[in-house]
Order: sequence, then structure tokens, then C-alpha cells
Amino acid sequence: MRVAYITINDAHALGPKSEWSGTAYYIGRALEQRGVEVDYLGPLQFSPLSRAITKIKRLFYQNFRNKKYLKDPDPFTLKLLSDQAAQKLKKQKYDVVLSATVNPIAYLKCDLPIVFWADATFANTANFYPEYSNLCKETIENGHIMEQLSIQKCRSAVYSSEWAAQAAKNTYGADPAKVNVLEFGADLDNSYSLTEVKSLVDARPKEKCRLLFLGKDWIRKGGNKALEVTKLLNESGLKAELLVVGCSQISSVPLPSYVKNIGFISKLSDDGRKQLSELIASSHFLILPTIADCSPIVFCEACSLGVPCISTDVGGIPSIIKDNINGMKFSLEAPAEQYCEFISATYSNYVTYKKLAISAFHEYEERLNWLVAGQALEKILADASDST
Repeated sequence: MRVAYITINDAHALGPKSEWSGTAYYIGRALEQRGVEVDYLGPLQFSPLSRAITKIKRLFYQNFRNKKYLKDPDPFTLKLLSDQAAQKLKKQKYDVVLSATVNPIAYLKCDLPIVFWADATFANTANFYPEYSNLCKETIENGHIMEQLSIQKCRSAVYSSEWAAQAAKNTYGADPAKVNVLEFGADLDNSYSLTEVKSLVDARPKEKCRLLFLGKDWIRKGGNKALEVTKLLNESGLKAELLVVGCSQISSVPLPSYVKNIGFISKLSDDGRKQLSELIASSHFLILPTIADCSPIVFCEACSLGVPCISTDVGGIPSIIKDNINGMKFSLEAPAEQYCEFISATYSNYVTYKKLAISAFHEYEERLNWLVAGQALEKILADASDST
């Protein structure tokens, strides 16, 4: 099976401008490891004219309407990208088209079966993420049209969460027969055995509970809640430490002694990936009380090292975190005390904690890795190809 893999940016290798923060790279690699022939048709180019048009519209809505105009669903830009993809498709014979996100294929004209993999629909993200809030009417209309066109023309729509899949069916009328839910894998190449993960769990510090906050956006990812939880744990008599990775700015300055701000660590280098893996492996919990998120891959990475995840019941997170199996979810309104009760009860009984940690690793082995994802995606693509 030969797959035409369409991405806006470069997905053939990891780099500063990798498509979809590197996820698109792992999708392609997962297929290649299955023996699938993958042709990378990205990156696609934005023309000076399309950039100028979207810039003018953005400035107009910003200055005269106090609204946001987004270039992502702009029809002129999307048609330009689809035309480029169509030209590249003519150069070889393919069995099926795979797109990372819907953007490159919304206006694509081709006779091949199309499959896309996304972490959300436009309906999911509008007024959910801060950058997708206060949108102008034109952008909202463009976004819904982009989504509708892509769902109608695809042979299979793959989403990383039930939250996104339900929006495709409920908001855009997607045929349930063509909608699939397939979780992403971990973007750290960990291949530990169960015995090795048990050793990692046993090696975690016994004198204090180590919480890891891993994310760039301190506010959206719930940094203040994580800080409050750590503070309350210490005040209750359970010695706790909060490691913060990825944030350039933290709202609490100066930081308490129990908070260590490690800064940004790049996954693009072997040393960076090794350092991230070591930090995760030495932590008792990954805590990310996020306000808005689609499918945070960091949860998969934590599970790959036997680290339970603590987060919120929002977006696509319920498809990743299963309560008391690989972590715990709380409502957005839940006070820090509820987090503390769960952490204290679990950590204080280390037999209970170890059971949860190993269960988290089993979740990674069974469904939150790229080997499983690649196998499932290969079947979806083969089915799409065979149905022509």
C-alpha cells in the first residue's frame, strides 16, 4: 500500500517547524514501521498573496471590529494548499491519501480515497482555546465550511478522542460508520519492559511526593492550580515538590522553595529527550489541571514510564486518562483540596500507588503507543483503499 501523506509543514523529520508539534512525524513513522510505503507531500507553501490577504483581514477585524480573523480556515489559503497537494498527487500512483488535520484536504480535488486524523473539529476549538475565542463571523463560517467539506469528502475520519468524534457526528452530521477514535502515542521513544518500569517506580523518592508540571502555557495548563495543590500538600504535612518544565513565565514570583522551575527542554535532541524521560520517570505524578486541551500527548509519555496522570475532565482528556486506572480527572470547578485528597490517599499507601503506576504503564502498552496506533491506522487506510 502506497500512502500519499499530506501535511502543511514538514513531517519527514523532527525540527523547529515540525508539523503538529512533531505528532505528524510520529504518525508517518508509525506507518513506515508497519512496512507501509509513505510519500511525504509536505511542506506546502503559503504564497505572498495569501499571506497579504489574511494579514489585511486580520488587521481589519482587529482594529475595526475588535475580533480575531484566523488564517487557518481562510478559503483562499486552503484552496492554494489543496491545489499544491493535487499537483503533487499527479506525480505518482497512490492507493490512499492521508492528511494530518483537515486543513490541507478541505478543498482537495482528487479521485483517491481520503483519510484524515485530527485531534478536534472546528466546533471543538471555537471558544475553547483562548486563541480561538472572540472570532469574527467570517472566520467562524470559514471554519465550519472547512470542517464540513473535509468530513463529506473523506472515506474515513479519525479523531484522537471521543470528544472530537462526537462533535463530528453531532455538529457536522458525519456518518458514524466513517468515524474512528484512535488515541495518539507517546512522542518519547521509551521502550521499557514491565520489570524496568517497576524498578523506576521503586526508585522514586520516598521522603517527598514529586509532582511534575509539563507544559508551555502556565495559565491554560492550570499552573496556578498545580501550585496551590503543592502548597496545600505541604501545609497538610505531606512533603511535596513541584517540578515545572516548559514554562518561560510563572505567575508566582518569587517561587516557594518547594517549586523548581527547570525551564524549557527540547525534544529535538537526544539529550533533551533523555532529560525529559528522566524527569518524568523520577516523578510520582504528572499534574496538569488544564483549562482547555484536546489530546495532550504528555499523558501518553507519562504512562510510558509508569507515572499516573492528574488532570481535568475537559476536551479529549477523558479518552486518555481513565480514573483510578492511569490517573484521575477532576472537574474544572474542583478545589485544590480534592486533588490533595487523591494524591495523599494514593501516595501515603505506597502499595496503592505502585498498583496505579503499573496500571498506567499497562495503558501505555495496550493503547497509548505508536505501535498500536500504527497498526490500527494501517487497517483504516487499507479498508479505505479496498473500498474504491
